[in-house]
Amino acid sequence: MTETNIGPELTILPANEASWEDIKVVFGTRGDAPRCQCQRYKLWPKESWASVGREELGHRLRTQTECGHRRSRTTSGLVAYLDGEPVGWCAVEPRSAYHGLVRSMKVPWEGRDEDKADASVWAVTCFVTRAGFRRRGISRALARAAVDFARKRGARALEAYPMTTTNAILGEMHVGAVAVFAAAGLSEVGRPTLRRAVMRIDFE
Repeated sequence: MTETNIGPELTILPANEASWEDIKVVFGTRGDAPRCQCQRYKLWPKESWASVGREELGHRLRTQTECGHRRSRTTSGLVAYLDGEPVGWCAVEPRSAYHGLVRSMKVPWEGRDEDKADASVWAVTCFVTRAGFRRRGISRALARAAVDFARKRGARALEAYPMTTTNAILGEMHVGAVAVFAAAGLSEVGRPTLRRAVMRIDFE
């Protein structure tokens, strides 16, 4: 079993080693998480949550995570468990897998000379913490685990695009906060907008 233990009670697994039922529990039934199914940065041109529909978005996420296929080397995230209860999700995989991110004009590309097709650079794009388990350091633990996960999977670097202000509306905080990634060892390398930072750790 591939797992990251952070403290005596919290365990983090690659999503392919988790169950689809556990991911659904983390996402819940209300708010942006179940509507998006972590597909915001994977929608194709002219697609939207509404036009694709929750069922199809969920099918895409299940396919991307390879849930239940423990021997798979391909998965799109990590799942956190607290005392055996599924409590958190983190999307992490090669940056080039996020079609919408690649098309973005500012985040993460503004002011940087980057090869958008470089699959050796990975990205963390989303956190979800289950209702009732927030403010317990779940996102910080997932960010640290994402660094280890990307490194072990052969990434040359890992990036994230967090909010720069704690005054952001709740729906924007799925990308994380600067402090969360700083604690995981990432450093700021750019400010594409007033509200977003680019943070990065290089493994070479």
